[in-house]
Amino acid sequence: MNTISDKRSTKIICTIGPATESRDMLGQLIDAGANVFRLNMSHSKHEWVRNLIRAIRLEAERHQANIAILVDLQGPSIRTGELPEPYHLKENDQLEIRLTSAAPGMPYSTTVNYDGLLEDVQEGNTIVVDNGALLMRVDHIMPDRIVCTVMTEGVFGSRRHINLPGVALRLPALTEKDLADLELAVECDVDYVAMSFVRNAAHIAELRDHIERLGGNAQIIAKIEDQQAIRHIDDIISASDVIMVARGDLGIEVNIQELPVIQRDIVRQCHRLGKRSIIATHMLESMITQPTPTRAEVTDVSNAIFEQADAVMLSGETSVGLYPVRCVQMLDSIARRMEREEDSHFSSEAILKNDRQKTLRAAIDLADSIDEANLVIFTRRGIMAIDAAVLRPEKASIFAFCNDPIVVRRLALARDVTAFPLVFFKDPSLMVHQAIDILKKEGYVQDGQPLVIVGDSLQGELIVDSIIYMRVGQ
Repeated sequence: MNTISDKRSTKIICTIGPATESRDMLGQLIDAGANVFRLNMSHSKHEWVRNLIRAIRLEAERHQANIAILVDLQGPSIRTGELPEPYHLKENDQLEIRLTSAAPGMPYSTTVNYDGLLEDVQEGNTIVVDNGALLMRVDHIMPDRIVCTVMTEGVFGSRRHINLPGVALRLPALTEKDLADLELAVECDVDYVAMSFVRNAAHIAELRDHIERLGGNAQIIAKIEDQQAIRHIDDIISASDVIMVARGDLGIEVNIQELPVIQRDIVRQCHRLGKRSIIATHMLESMITQPTPTRAEVTDVSNAIFEQADAVMLSGETSVGLYPVRCVQMLDSIARRMEREEDSHFSSEAILKNDRQKTLRAAIDLADSIDEANLVIFTRRGIMAIDAAVLRPEKASIFAFCNDPIVVRRLALARDVTAFPLVFFKDPSLMVHQAIDILKKEGYVQDGQPLVIVGDSLQGELIVDSIIYMRVGQ
């Protein structure tokens, strides 16, 4: 039987890969507390994705769990070309990066998949290879190549990912691969699409337009990964449904000591502007190979919970790691412990944009002021439930009822929201009684317990600008 004390507010996102693609492992992750499964399109074949989504939905149904699916587009990453064998580079060695049409002119030579690179960089720019494994300085720019000096010793292999901190790149918002992967995502009716390397709000608008043209309704997660995104962060937050602080590339693009401040500021601004946030990358990185996390990782996760991010995300930890279930259990236990502590109070800065949100704020205040009271929300599109999540009730838990199973799944990524499907009737009292019956059956409420009821979809006396207070059984 469920109880309010069993609920964890922070949601957990798991990346699925070779370590967790089986039906059995998916079920174990669900049992451990996963809420959202992420499919990284940088490493995924379409048939694998189709089969995996079917398996996820079957396991979610078998476990009677509300699991959302997130497809993460690769985005326009800059990668070098193929090499016959890796280069072992020493400090002050020179390496050229040339257009694919140009012939090699130096012993250490590679191509690049972005022809505009030569126009975007300037002499003196730093090139970061493989998340900092190798640093190079741009020394000479020629019509068909750039010549770089190696600043740190390291191995340079094929198809290396490169970053150029502080350089305004003119990469497209979506590649041909992204568009093909997006078609698959819409075909499979996924709940969320994550957009990599978002640099401004126009990129979000372009992706949303493609989704609508394809007939999809997935919500958009904007991944914040470079300095251009930071400069346009308010517009990006407003244009998106969810923000992901993708600390892998972001930690390379900005001064590393600024990363915790940027993370905090983004989460805080998401609270202010009424949007959800995800903290991602290196949450429990050591657990890819070790059964226990480092003390620093525990503190890092705890900080994200303290800031009241909606979700924390596992990447390699669950896609290829040796201990995927233990990773989810660890996040679950850290979140439950930290949620008992006083939080950052960022939600107090939330901007209430309309009367509906002001009514919802009043309902939350009422529920928080009554011992053991909880909030019950009836919503067709999920907006009111998400708004309630963003406003962060201090004591009351949020239970959402919706007549659309897609919206129910989507609410798996809203902090502290437990969502249930419910057929909506014209008689609001019948809907309320059915909702209470579900909550009693699931063990979340009992007779005599107070409820504050609000909705954006009821008729009659239960309209959006009204708040209903009642006790279970009355």
